[in-house]
Amino acid sequence: MHAAKIILVSMLVLLLFLFTCPVLADSGDQKTLYQTSFATNPRWTTNNPSVDYWDSSKEMYHFSIAPGTGNYAYSPSIDYEKGPFTLDYDVTLESVDESTTFRLGFSGTEMDIGKGPNVITAFGNAKYGQIMTLRLITPSAKFMEVTSDTSSYGGPTVKYELNTPYHVRLVYNDDSEVLTMTVTNKATGTMLWSYFLSTREPLKNMNRIYIGSVGDYGDGATSKFATGWIDNVQLTTTTSASVSGTTTPVTSPPTTQPTFSLKPTTKTTTYVPLTSIPTPAKKSPGFGGIAIAGLAFAGAWVVLRQDSRKQ
Repeated sequence: MHAAKIILVSMLVLLLFLFTCPVLADSGDQKTLYQTSFATNPRWTTNNPSVDYWDSSKEMYHFSIAPGTGNYAYSPSIDYEKGPFTLDYDVTLESVDESTTFRLGFSGTEMDIGKGPNVITAFGNAKYGQIMTLRLITPSAKFMEVTSDTSSYGGPTVKYELNTPYHVRLVYNDDSEVLTMTVTNKATGTMLWSYFLSTREPLKNMNRIYIGSVGDYGDGATSKFATGWIDNVQLTTTTSASVSGTTTPVTSPPTTQPTFSLKPTTKTTTYVPLTSIPTPAKKSPGFGGIAIAGLAFAGAWVVLRQDSRKQ
């Protein structure tokens, strides 16, 4: 009977391993769609070269964005039709006057902040002070937005600082249809703020990385600017990948971040909290695996109980 116990316990361990261990995700083949470190002239197109320009001495791109002017600067055309993508860049804001906003987005040819398809990362200075914004306009013109102010997403208000280099990462997961923005202090590596939006539909047909104020009509003032520098712009995609049920986003929050109860809103925006980001479960063990493991437990318990009675 001692040998039978050893066999049953071994079978139990094997079943648990097969049906409950995580399925590893294939990282896929990463493809760079666009990249510039600004070490050389990136040849961005702009309608205001006096304030939006490449600086060869700093090896960065200078911007000065004013509402109501329709100024823009954008990258050469990018070959993106659909699928997941990650957009990275560095930004240092020297000044952000009241009612002005720095925006860097990925869109179609119009680059209008109110028209889709368009995904926008923004640093503004308005009613709630110096806060960050993630905005999405889908291909079918659905508008969604979340800011780092507590009134928008229910967490603590988070503000950026001037003259501080930040790294911004925008990640789109086309399987779960989730778009996330993460802002990190570049010097310390500390995450400043991160939040998600559900796109509700696939993103597609975007071909320009841009900065500017097209569609921002402002308050009529022409002497207010959001000024600073961008650097290390990169857009990548994953050409093939199998996602497991245990895969988590690259931008998962630190363990010390509190959980929040989202406040009611009259907007059509969908906010997805960091602690409940949906992930597809293509290769999870499922009910069958759990049932088999449970039967193995029950069988082992019966045999061991009978054996103890005989002893």
